[in-house]
Amino acid sequence: MSALGELGSLRGKKPAGQKRDNLAGYLFLAPWLLGLFLITIGPMLASLYLSFTDYNLIQAPKWIGLENFTRMLSDQRLHNSLRVTFTYVFVSVPLQLMIALLLAVVLDRGVRGMAFYRSIFYLPSLLGSSVAIAILWRQVFGTTGLLNQVLDVFGIHGKGWISDPSTALGTLVVLNVWTFGSPMVIFLAGLRQIPAMYYEAAAVDGAGTLRRFFSITLPLLTPIVFFNLVLQIIHAFQSFTQAFVVSGGTGGPSDSTMFFTLYLYDKGFGNFDMGYASAMAWFLLVVIGVFTAANFFASKYWVFYDD
Repeated sequence: MSALGELGSLRGKKPAGQKRDNLAGYLFLAPWLLGLFLITIGPMLASLYLSFTDYNLIQAPKWIGLENFTRMLSDQRLHNSLRVTFTYVFVSVPLQLMIALLLAVVLDRGVRGMAFYRSIFYLPSLLGSSVAIAILWRQVFGTTGLLNQVLDVFGIHGKGWISDPSTALGTLVVLNVWTFGSPMVIFLAGLRQIPAMYYEAAAVDGAGTLRRFFSITLPLLTPIVFFNLVLQIIHAFQSFTQAFVVSGGTGGPSDSTMFFTLYLYDKGFGNFDMGYASAMAWFLLVVIGVFTAANFFASKYWVFYDD
């Protein structure tokens, strides 16, 4: 055998130690791989199949093709749930990010006890989607809730904010805005990465606070704004617990809090129309994908990367 042939054969063989290392790596990855295929990919593929069937959780699925998807075109309650969800996303996410950025700028100025304030402000993000907070929110905005008790002190007679169709969704918007802690912490980390020399040069040129913010801070922070925007839009589209608890699972009053996810749950586990619910789930995935892709496409026109 020639020298080149021997060299090729040696390259094709893996040392025993390397094989053991690879085996150890696969063993450590095994729990994650099992979870990926059994808990994520497997149910997703099953859901995709069920979206083309008539399935009531009791009888075997019956293939009906695209009927579930075409049925969505005439489902007025689904259209209303989309309107409610879009309103919730387009109102709450911008407000949440603006408040988060404002507080991050304030904390970045070196407030005494910043670690304490940062923890306090971050706490709602950990609790905001919990059942306990949703129950508390229902009590605060109820007819005899804390908000109306405060208004009574000033001689203002409040109403049942959650039981009124014109204000029920607004209470959920306020709840989502209240959970500004997570984007605030990310904004704060981004602010710490902006070189101080930019502000010093702008101050020498006579730029005021607002001019420095809009000419330096905001442009250099656009990658962080984009990151938070994508995450919070996805999170808002998936909101479920708040509406379920506040409305008692009905989406009321008058379907004013009927999120798309809540309607999906009602169809799948309330009416046992799991085939239609699976089709709705895949439609929601497409909607989130479209919004995410649109954000990435638009980002090249307003996101500034300092490289």
